Amino acid sequence: MWSLEDYCTLFNDAFRRRETIVLACRCKIRYSGRAESFLGDGDRVVVVKSDGALLVHQPTGNAPINYMKPGCTHELRVDGEECHLHTSHVLEKEKMEISIEKVYFLNSHKLEDGQSIIVAGTEEDMANMLMQQPELVEEGFKPVNQEEQTKYGFIDVLGIDKAGILTVVECKRYVADLSAVTQLRRYVEKIMVSKGISKVRGILAAPRITDNAKQMLEDWGYSFKSIKPPKFMEDFDKKQRKLEGF
Repeated sequence: MWSLEDYCTLFNDAFRRRETIVLACRCKIRYSGRAESFLGDGDRVVVVKSDGALLVHQPTGNAPINYMKPGCTHELRVDGEECHLHTSHVLEKEKMEISIEKVYFLNSHKLEDGQSIIVAGTEEDMANMLMQQPELVEEGFKPVNQEEQTKYGFIDVLGIDKAGILTVVECKRYVADLSAVTQLRRYVEKIMVSKGISKVRGILAAPRITDNAKQMLEDWGYSFKSIKPPKFMEDFDKKQRKLEGF
């Protein structure tokens, strides 16, 4: 059975070696910096990364309940029947003290990862797909430009419909909401001014749209087209098709 002194030695040695440390414990937390906060006794997982960043997770949820940015210094000390993790960030003027009543486990290891995440199914991917497969927007649609710049940002796809009307297509990879509709309107109005024409169509392309956003879209005379980003939720869709076979 390890004592608190043993855990302190293991933690401090691992931090000096710049290892990633995972500590599960019963603790309470005081923080001072961006604000002042206190978190009473509870079971948490404390993660200290090799760059000095600290994350405190509760047993449920994905977001940390407390955190400290990279560049922190850490020291675990015994104080009576508890041990205290003292964390400070001098440049950010932040401090955190984790008072640990009981340690469930402590693991550490030197971790290396030089890879960057590759995100598929972005709004840019959607725009590229519509440039290559314009029939997904509607029959007869012909894209003429991608990332057309306006004062308010870049238009995802600019094209001409089968009636020869200039059309702005705004892509959203998730659920289109009111902000997406107002963004589309800004682009349509800016194109009308910059091109000197009185009629420009607007199409909002997204997997789904909220009810109030759809109503606003229709009130302003624009259209919605349900389009998923390439490979968006592909695994989920496959599972759904299998379940439907029962």
